Amino acid sequence: MVEKRTPIAVSAAIKQVLEHAFPLGSENLDLEDSYGRILAEPIVASTDVPPFNRSPYDGYAIRSADSAGASGENRIGFDVIDHIGAGEVSAKMLNAHEAIRIMTGAQLPDGADAVVMFEQTVETPDAITIRKPFEPLENVSLQGEDVQKGEVVIDSGSFINPGTIALLATFGYSQVLVAKQPVVGILSTGTELLDVGDELVPGKIRNSNGPMIVAQLKRMGFRCKMYGMSIDRLDESFNVVKKAAEETDCLITTGGVSVGDFDFLPAIYKRLGAEVLFNKVAMRPGSVTTVAVANDKYLFGLSGNPSACFTGFELFVRPALLKMMGAGKLFLPHTKAVLGEDFTKANPFTRFIRASYDGETVSPAGFNKSNAVSSIARGNALIVLPGGTRGFHLGDVVDVLLLGAEEGTDKWQL
Repeated sequence: MVEKRTPIAVSAAIKQVLEHAFPLGSENLDLEDSYGRILAEPIVASTDVPPFNRSPYDGYAIRSADSAGASGENRIGFDVIDHIGAGEVSAKMLNAHEAIRIMTGAQLPDGADAVVMFEQTVETPDAITIRKPFEPLENVSLQGEDVQKGEVVIDSGSFINPGTIALLATFGYSQVLVAKQPVVGILSTGTELLDVGDELVPGKIRNSNGPMIVAQLKRMGFRCKMYGMSIDRLDESFNVVKKAAEETDCLITTGGVSVGDFDFLPAIYKRLGAEVLFNKVAMRPGSVTTVAVANDKYLFGLSGNPSACFTGFELFVRPALLKMMGAGKLFLPHTKAVLGEDFTKANPFTRFIRASYDGETVSPAGFNKSNAVSSIARGNALIVLPGGTRGFHLGDVVDVLLLGAEEGTDKWQL
């Protein structure tokens, strides 16, 4: 007897998945190893930035009051009494109509409150003249104008990008407290599957889902444990899944979740005593996507069809892994774009179409059935078409999820 399945909305499925994401704790990493991880504590400024008033240009530090009345017809002169390179501090105090040559980033000398850029002066060996007046603090970067000491600069749960690395270095974080990463396992099921290096034979296909998910995890900065390929025999498959579930925080299986005679994962979940959160989603491709939880461990049953498998990972696995690390931005970035060609296929369920997006226009990336592989390689986005519609046409404005971004958004916006 075929198991009856009731589809749930994509947003409801995502919500159920995230309700079972538990934090895994934190660990310290060297700064140079922290890129791509999630901060487990806020970054607090230990100093002002800049830490002192400094020059943003190469030029001359002056007292602004001494420049009053300067014009093309009335050039005002200054004696140059010192030279400051970046990282140096002048011991001299400016007096009336004196200037100190200063390089970009150097600390403003005592008495100075403005900087004249080189190109605004006429220079002689020991003096300069200027032709315009300067306001107090003109061309000066003020202490603390970027960041003030004690300020929370980056919140806990933020993705560590190159800019974050710069801030961490600025404030002396040689060690960074980051969230621990989940241990993820991958298991591909199906008697039809061959290894990548095997010769094709009638009735067989090479396993593309396993390597694809490895790459999706690598893009997120994850390593994973591979459990090979499981044949479609219940007892053998159960033993592999049981072992993998014990050794990982999240096991991703591909295939075996449909309603065919050799799709054993529903029976395996039952043997494990797993709670099945859902076993059908109102989406195309990937409606048979199944998610279960056993002993607080995720069991993601993704479709064996490559495009459906890819989409299921991005919609469900990705945000779950990020929430386990306390990330604040769990979801794929969302935008709207103009449809570049007709897509007249009816949509009983929400449809996710692999697509190419150029910043304004989005178009399907070629062949788009659930078993397609080529469109995954060509696409950089997913067109999202709501269920209950009878197709869309060139020029329509549609929702788009962007793939491959380092950081996502904090809201599911569809």
